Amino acid sequence: MAERVAFGVLGPVVAERGGVALGLKGPRHRAVLARLIIARRRVVPVSGLVTDLWDDPGPGAVGAVQTFVGALRRVLEPERPPRSPARLLVTEGPGYALRAAPGDVDAWRFEAAVADAAALPPAQALGRIEAALADWRGPAYAEFAQEEWTRAERSRLGELRLQAVERRAEARLALGLAADAVPDLDAHLTEHPWREGAWRLLALALYRTGRQGDALAVLRRARTVLADELGIDPGPELRRLHADILAQDPRLDRPYGPASAGELWARTAQAYDRAVAVGARARLESSVGLLRDLAMAGGGGLRAAREHRMAAIAAAEEFGDPELTARVIGAYDVPTIWPRSDDPEESARIAAIAERTLAALPTGGPHAALRCRLLVTVALETRGVRSPRGPRAAREAEGIARALADPALLAFALDGMYAQSCTRAGLAPQRAAIGAELLDLAPRHGMVTYEILGHLIRVQALSALGDLGAADEHAAAVDLLAERHERPLAGVFTEWYRALRPAVRGDFAQAEDAYRAAARRLEGAGMPGVERGLPALALLCLRLADDPLSAGEAAGHIDPDADWGPYAAWAEPYALLRSGRRTEARTTLRALPEPPPDLLYEALCCVQAAVALELGDRLVLEQVHARLRPAAGQLAGAGSGLLTAGPVDRWLSVIASA
Repeated sequence: MAERVAFGVLGPVVAERGGVALGLKGPRHRAVLARLIIARRRVVPVSGLVTDLWDDPGPGAVGAVQTFVGALRRVLEPERPPRSPARLLVTEGPGYALRAAPGDVDAWRFEAAVADAAALPPAQALGRIEAALADWRGPAYAEFAQEEWTRAERSRLGELRLQAVERRAEARLALGLAADAVPDLDAHLTEHPWREGAWRLLALALYRTGRQGDALAVLRRARTVLADELGIDPGPELRRLHADILAQDPRLDRPYGPASAGELWARTAQAYDRAVAVGARARLESSVGLLRDLAMAGGGGLRAAREHRMAAIAAAEEFGDPELTARVIGAYDVPTIWPRSDDPEESARIAAIAERTLAALPTGGPHAALRCRLLVTVALETRGVRSPRGPRAAREAEGIARALADPALLAFALDGMYAQSCTRAGLAPQRAAIGAELLDLAPRHGMVTYEILGHLIRVQALSALGDLGAADEHAAAVDLLAERHERPLAGVFTEWYRALRPAVRGDFAQAEDAYRAAARRLEGAGMPGVERGLPALALLCLRLADDPLSAGEAAGHIDPDADWGPYAAWAEPYALLRSGRRTEARTTLRALPEPPPDLLYEALCCVQAAVALELGDRLVLEQVHARLRPAAGQLAGAGSGLLTAGPVDRWLSVIASA
């Protein structure tokens, strides 16, 4: 079946098939086609075509029209068999009709789009109108602009186009895109200065971009133009807008009609910007609340929140007001599910400012809640760092929160306790208890993000304890809450947990495929502290879970180009084994520090133990055995909810036998 023919009259008259222009021969051929398109599928008598095409038609005019029609048919339907009836340019009664589908003529599509947009929400209307305006290639029926038979249709389409430009501006204003509306409206009024509605829209757009003086100047210009060119005064809408701008009426910040969530956000932000002075303390504190919500959106939102949070804290400290600084720091109560910072240097700076603020803030009384939030911040920002300060700050914050009996404060403090719950191996039961308390607390007080955190902590802890059935239930609850409340990052952790499951039951081939898929999910999630090194470490642990005595073989399978991130020091002995440099591998192995206090502590102990088993290094084996012993009965690394190196008991047995 041949492709349909598309017709264009919003500019020079054209016809094309599959994006390829069809040869329409001379101007009279195009004129016949244009006249039939104007008729909108109705029959145009041959006599009418003759009258329109010639000022003084001769005796051969009718035959000429028939020749033009025949030539058009051959172009439009080249595969039509001889003497078979035409289906597109048809003969009917005394004349001809073009039976094109409504969507095949740009002018007809344009008219439908403008009509439809009037009933659509602003976001959809804007897209529809912009696409419709893009069809215009010049004046309608451009080469027949002087012909009387095009006058009414060109005028009608021209008016529709002006309406479309103004409706596009209305949609932009409704969506909070006032600055985008100004240039097009300015150009529009240069060519059509009698459009009162356009003057109103331009003045309103300027006002909403903070240009009150320019908005008033536009209204003065409108009054002058209307008086000079039309001899009339501005209508009631322009007069009312002038008065409202002078009064700075709050209604001017509120577009008409129902708003979508995106429109409401844009309007509210614009109204806030107008109402609250730049540099005000209220603006600073509100910005932190916005950054908190942005962080929980994940991906680019999390990265943006991280970039701007430090600037907000530094700006607060410049005021020299410890209470303000404490509020700005403590307002960022984003639940932390991974005990390793995404940006350790920035975390250290934030912790230092929190410590300075604690020192400057009065103790006791009304400042207790602020001190609690600062202490939690210290605990969270020093997670993954081996220092007594983090655990001490977490315990102190928990004590204050329990004394104040503030549910939100206690949830935040419990997160701090969780972040500092990896100081040694075997602490999964303590983390399980933290998760359970969060799940008792958060649903009763409508704290969805902490409810999700509680479920995720339980997934991790129960995985370490080998209770995957219960962990499955918590993972399902996370997915349900994350979908309902738009928390995309939570799904990253449940997908990794489901990759862990086959690793626990010994299905290593399936686990490897699942890990590779889960690694793709991490890309762009905005969590470098989780992402960097994790895929490579997960695959190495998978091989060691299969056989703790396979370090030499595992070394041969390590991708030399893999990103090991913070685990590079633990991967280096394997690279040396791979190249046969066993003496250097032993030296590097013995130089390894104790693994950082995070959820991969036990897994890194096993990674270190496997090389020591390969090299027969008793000193390192005794050291690792002592570190792993508190985790007896648990699964090494599974407390991360992401990976495992297998049962700790198996490692303890193999090490003891070596």
